[in-house]
Amino acid sequence: MRKVSMTALILALILAFSQCSFADDVKIGSCIYRFSDAFMLRFRNAMSAETEREGASIFILDSQNDQTIQDQQVDELISSGVNVLIINPVDRMAAQNIIDKAKNANIPVVFINREPPAEILKTYDKAYYVGAKAEESGTEQGELLAAYLKEHPEYDKNNDKKLQFVMLMGENGHQDMILRSEYSVKALKDSGIVPVQIVGAIANWDKLQAMNMMNAFIMSIGSENIEAVIANNDEMALGAVEALKANDYNKGNPEMYIPVVGVDANASALDAMDRGEMLGTVLNDADGQGKAAVKLAAALVSGKDIKSDIKSLGYEITDNRYIWIPYQKVTRGEK
Repeated sequence: MRKVSMTALILALILAFSQCSFADDVKIGSCIYRFSDAFMLRFRNAMSAETEREGASIFILDSQNDQTIQDQQVDELISSGVNVLIINPVDRMAAQNIIDKAKNANIPVVFINREPPAEILKTYDKAYYVGAKAEESGTEQGELLAAYLKEHPEYDKNNDKKLQFVMLMGENGHQDMILRSEYSVKALKDSGIVPVQIVGAIANWDKLQAMNMMNAFIMSIGSENIEAVIANNDEMALGAVEALKANDYNKGNPEMYIPVVGVDANASALDAMDRGEMLGTVLNDADGQGKAAVKLAAALVSGKDIKSDIKSLGYEITDNRYIWIPYQKVTRGEK
């Protein structure tokens, strides 16, 4: 009964959206892994705004970080009459199941933010991915930090010519977590820095988890033994900043400062940078990715030659199924 009523509700809402749109031939159904994620909130807003500009309709569901719920939502969206899907998978390894559902319904599916393995994406000629290359963000984090360290040799508190750092990591198994962690360290090495990870922990992209972990690290290791913090996203970077401030670091005294870098360039991180509490971040362009995902979805429904159609809109499809939006370094004073 619950499933039937939810399907009816989605159908009613989709019909209402289509009646208000300028082009009722593009009805987009979307699932987001978790609405409370700050980055995905920006992504959702960008998709909604671009859908309105396109004169299409979109209905976005919260999968509540549960793949079982998301699988059911995909079934409901398909049965409710959407003609293209935009999916932010809870578990990128479960993308095959979503692709099979889309393929059986003969509708395109655009994955966002969490990249399915290439071998899964290739199983359907109407499956695409819009995102950013995670290794770029890690590289740019490392470069931001390396530039600061070269200007501030006093970072080396114990004079061992090495960088003792804390790594705060996102969700276990997430490709962004793996690649950002790996490439940030690689960029430091490439710049001539000798990085030594003294501790690392999974904080699931979450500010509170990161703050609690950073507090524990400070208590167990001692802030005097931490020379930098690398966080896979801004929320975790901000959690680290709060823990440092609670221990009288990063509050304006240059002798009590530990550089912290993140990824996303969200508003809170930019404000923290302006206050001198956080060193830098890397823009993960949610607006650009959300816009590209909707434009790709609309182009797929149009039935035109997808490569030439999407290229006319300013995008390029690589390897027949990817649109990449580049990252950008952001330093203090930039917004």
